[in-house]
Amino acid sequence: MRVTLAALLVLASLAATAAREDDRERRDAVRRAVESGDALPLSQILPKLRGRVAGDITGVDVEREHGRWHYEFRVIARDGRVLDVHVDAHSGEIERIEEK
Repeated sequence: MRVTLAALLVLASLAATAAREDDRERRDAVRRAVESGDALPLSQILPKLRGRVAGDITGVDVEREHGRWHYEFRVIARDGRVLDVHVDAHSGEIERIEEK
């Protein structure tokens, strides 16, 4: 039992280390995208978003799909609806809004 527990702890530690490394690589990739102009910084995206979608931003994710960077914002609208707002990170244009 102790050996199994120790093995599980080692595996969990290795998984956590790999996850931190993945997070670091992802942050570096996003930083490079902003520096190269492939993605606008949040400071330029947020005013556009707030001008089009009224509510509180509760989360943001950034990912690269099909060679393009995209922001996804979770917004609690003023009427209480939960929205996922997808934004092209290069242009800052809202691509779609999904109600959750």
